[in-house]
Amino acid sequence: MKITPYCLGLAVLTALPATAADLSRAEVEQRLASADKQHPADLRRKDLTGVDLSNLDFTHADLWGADLRRANFSHSDLSGLNLDLSVMSKINLSGANLANTSIFGVHMGGADLSHANLSGSRFIANLDRSNLSYAKLNHANWGVDMQNQPMGLMRVSLNNVNLTGADLSDANLNRALMRYATLTGATLKNTILSGVDLSGADLSNADLSGADLSGCLLEDTNFAGADLAGTHFSGMTDKNKLKGFSLSKHADAAIFQD
Repeated sequence: MKITPYCLGLAVLTALPATAADLSRAEVEQRLASADKQHPADLRRKDLTGVDLSNLDFTHADLWGADLRRANFSHSDLSGLNLDLSVMSKINLSGANLANTSIFGVHMGGADLSHANLSGSRFIANLDRSNLSYAKLNHANWGVDMQNQPMGLMRVSLNNVNLTGADLSDANLNRALMRYATLTGATLKNTILSGVDLSGADLSNADLSGADLSGCLLEDTNFAGADLAGTHFSGMTDKNKLKGFSLSKHADAAIFQD
């Protein structure tokens, strides 16, 4: 079996015994209160598993590499932070501000990011089975950087995620894994989805106007009620094989190329 960074991280975590968090909420608040831009709160590599850290301002904090499993950051401000190599499985980030935040090489399976602000963020992480319903991902860059792949293809994984009603307009998700993702009613205007695996995904009633779906895997992908005005497809020999295509909006304005 091929060992990936995600698998390696999970194996290490499974082997570790359960321990108490390094800091309590009160101790974290104390560090945040005395922090500023030049002297950020030192939470680097801290174990904060399960701690309630909701409604706090972390914009002057260093959380790089921290263990944040099952922590509650709902409605907290983490905008602009570097959260690379942190551990975030089953984290609660509902309603949190993660605009322009960087998260690379992180496992976030089962995370709650509903109603979160992820605009302009840069994610290369595993978010399988996470809740991103009504989240803001406009201008987010979650796509593959083909010029920076020293460890092989690193890409965001969004299999079985809930993106109902989410705003992904002008985002870049090229080559993402989005098998069986729910995107019902989502906004994907001018979104780059080239090379994405959308097998079994539900795009019913989504706005895909101007989106780039060239080279996508679209087996059993549901387009019923979706707006396809100016949507780019390539490699399609028979557009009627697209599930729900006859029930989509502005199907005559979709762009198909061999």
